[in-house]
Amino acid sequence: MPVVIVENDTSQWEDQTGAVYHFPKRYSTWLVEGTEVIYYKGRIKDKGYASLRLSADPHYFGKARIGEIHADRNSTKGDLFALIENFTPFEEAVPSKIDGLYLETVPATRVKNYWRDGVRPISQADYDAILSHAKLMPPQTGQQKPKSEDDPLTFESANEGSKSSYFGTRYERRKDLRMQAIAIHGLDCKACGFDFEQAYGEHAKGFIHVHHEVPISNFGGEKAVNPATDLVTLCANCHAMVHRKKDITLSVEELKGMLRVRWVFES
Repeated sequence: MPVVIVENDTSQWEDQTGAVYHFPKRYSTWLVEGTEVIYYKGRIKDKGYASLRLSADPHYFGKARIGEIHADRNSTKGDLFALIENFTPFEEAVPSKIDGLYLETVPATRVKNYWRDGVRPISQADYDAILSHAKLMPPQTGQQKPKSEDDPLTFESANEGSKSSYFGTRYERRKDLRMQAIAIHGLDCKACGFDFEQAYGEHAKGFIHVHHEVPISNFGGEKAVNPATDLVTLCANCHAMVHRKKDITLSVEELKGMLRVRWVFES
């Protein structure tokens, strides 16, 4: 059964559209791996977000598929998050109501509170009706440009490593994989435990490097990357040491072993 997922302009979660979507556990019956979803925004409440929306009115703005589901390690309420696959934005907003009729079938018993739900299962007919009004843009997978201040080694390319030539060989990295890896592994370094925000405060919130367990340059072409098993979060120091020698890429366990030796010696 297809599902509509609501993305608010402001939220307790810092989700990346098309990469990660957090949700309360009460919606876990509907949001399972493989579910086709349509993104929805309600009426604008703060005009400061106008430039980030396709419309100030309630509208649908993209489609995607639910990937792996994970428990939110920071939640005390059993909240979950889904990795988003194949996000495809719409060129223009698709209004929630056309010619006076809603594109979603609102049950007679839910007229007053239907639109409050952040996740809404819909029929295949409603799903098809919404998409029939949509002009689809190319899928954003592999095309999102990372911000250098987020991570000088951010990811742009689950097929990664497609080559593009300039003066040498550049291996593409995908921003959505970076966001998914952070959601799964957290913002602390998995080698030494360092947390940038704890050390530097608000200025460093959300900063961490994301490391490929197998270097992209060793892929030999495109490769499906699982952010849960193929990527890991590292601080800048540990990431630099992993790649300290060009012909050797240390594993995280090898790096942790070096740290343990140093700690034992210093103690």
